[in-house]
Amino acid sequence: MIIDIWSDVVCPFCYLGSAQLSQALTSFPHADHVQVRTHAFELDPTAIHNPDISLDKMLANKYQMTVEKAQSLHHDLEGKAAELGMHWSLAIAKVSNTFDAHRLIALAGTQQLEAVMVERLFQAYFSEGKLISDRDVLNELASEVGVTGVDQLWEGDLFVDDVRRDEATAHSYGITGVPAMVFDGKYLVVGAQGVAGYTQALEQTWAERTN
Repeated sequence: MIIDIWSDVVCPFCYLGSAQLSQALTSFPHADHVQVRTHAFELDPTAIHNPDISLDKMLANKYQMTVEKAQSLHHDLEGKAAELGMHWSLAIAKVSNTFDAHRLIALAGTQQLEAVMVERLFQAYFSEGKLISDRDVLNELASEVGVTGVDQLWEGDLFVDDVRRDEATAHSYGITGVPAMVFDGKYLVVGAQGVAGYTQALEQTWAERTN
């Protein structure tokens, strides 16, 4: 079974969905026969880091709400993350453009390190307040997980077309929000569905394969 995931590493629901799917897979009896493939999706391709704007202020400005309301929403998300064993610190998260991060994930995929690279980027953004649009930071994170050849990324346009192709495919599927998961090329599941929701999707997709 193949699960294609369109995701962005600054998307809280993508991180929640990733953790929920991972937990669902731990109890799925056919997990050894499941391949997860990550595809690029930028929530905001125009995002530019501004050290004077917190994530709370960015959300408030974007959706025309009070900063207090944004803080409350972020607190709720931190609670959901804690239920999955994660500790998020959204107060220190830095607004980032993710295009280069997606290029790095594509490079990691050529070295069978895609999943661990994605997880490290999620953790860096949501828990550690790292600026993941900074290439020096990306170099550091790549080194931590063992991805090599990163310098060549910044010297040219390696994996630029791969990122754009992923985004074009998402558009062709009508995907406008993430996480968006396609199970076996047939069933599109959008949003963080919870452990139970992903367990059901796994079981139903597997049942159809074996009927």
